[in-house]
Amino acid sequence: MRSGLFNYTSAPELAESLDHDPARVWTTDELLAIAFKHPPVFAPGTKYDYCNTNYALLGLIAEKVEGAPLARIFQDRLFGPLGMKDTLLPASTSNTIPAPYAHGYLYGSSSYALADAPYPADLMAAARAGTLKPNDDTGQNPSYVLAAGGVISTADDLATWMRALVGGKILDADYQRRWLDSPEPEDPSRPLGQKYGYGIAQMTFGPNSLYFHGGEMPGYNSFMGYDPVNDVTLIVWTNLTISLDGQPTANSIMLKMLDRIYMVSPLQQSR
Repeated sequence: MRSGLFNYTSAPELAESLDHDPARVWTTDELLAIAFKHPPVFAPGTKYDYCNTNYALLGLIAEKVEGAPLARIFQDRLFGPLGMKDTLLPASTSNTIPAPYAHGYLYGSSSYALADAPYPADLMAAARAGTLKPNDDTGQNPSYVLAAGGVISTADDLATWMRALVGGKILDADYQRRWLDSPEPEDPSRPLGQKYGYGIAQMTFGPNSLYFHGGEMPGYNSFMGYDPVNDVTLIVWTNLTISLDGQPTANSIMLKMLDRIYMVSPLQQSR
């Protein structure tokens, strides 16, 4: 993402609020107020930085264009037509997950998940010694990520989504071409490294290319990807956001799984 806007989920005040009042209901205006209190981090188009503020703004634009709430738009235009019966964008007042579900855990503050802040040495030592247990963040109200990843789904529905999205069943041919061509290197010094475009990431290793996206919030980490050439779909969900070695858990599992699937391993490029 290259808007240069400040990413509101990186703001310390958001993490502090979630730690002390996890059931709070957030509005998009409140989240954008946090973002716009901070100056832009760079001039538009000059660098890359993942930014949930962009998705919050896109959600408002979609509601303005369609004249309907985002949850209804998603259901009518996407989830319903694809038969994703176990997928929904919950009401902002809801902090429950349809059963059955796994509890989600994170060591320490929400900031370690939201702002990619590294675990301090004393936290890691206490956790490894068994004297610090992870927090159960399952009941946290997800309204603060409404348009930026607040959807509840299942692994089967996400597999359906990724195959439809990458396979050209969502966008028309022109937009699909632009969308698949949009990823650019996140780090210009590594042109063969991970790329990001219009809401999609791309990883290329050898002759293989995987289109994917991840997601995380305190308690959970996820990965969903699809390789349309080899027809490989991979969905990974974990209920510990970050491992004690500081890595997003779903991404770590993803790399190990793809190492088993492909003759040319993505692990060679991730080192």
